[in-house]
Amino acid sequence: MSTQSILVILIVGLIAGWLAGKIVRGTGYGLVADLCLGIIGALIGNWLFPQLGIHLGAGIIASIISATIGAILLLIVLRLIKGGGRW
Repeated sequence: MSTQSILVILIVGLIAGWLAGKIVRGTGYGLVADLCLGIIGALIGNWLFPQLGIHLGAGIIASIISATIGAILLLIVLRLIKGGGRW
C-alpha cells in the first residue's frame, strides 16, 4: 500500500465510522471511538471484500460503502463480545 492509499483509507474510515455510528444506534462508544472503529472498519472492508470476491467498483463512494460495511461488522462483533450492549 502506498502512502496515498493509506491516507484515503483513513479519511474514508472517518466518514464510515460516523455513518456506522448512525446506522448501528446505541453503540455507546462515543464519537471519537466510532471514528476510530471506522478507520479499522475501512481496513477490514478493504481486506475482506476482495478476499470474498466482492467488488463494489472504483471511486470514493465505493470505498465509503465498503468501509461503512466493515465498520458495521466491527461494531456488531464488539457488541457481541461486550455482552449485548444497547440496541
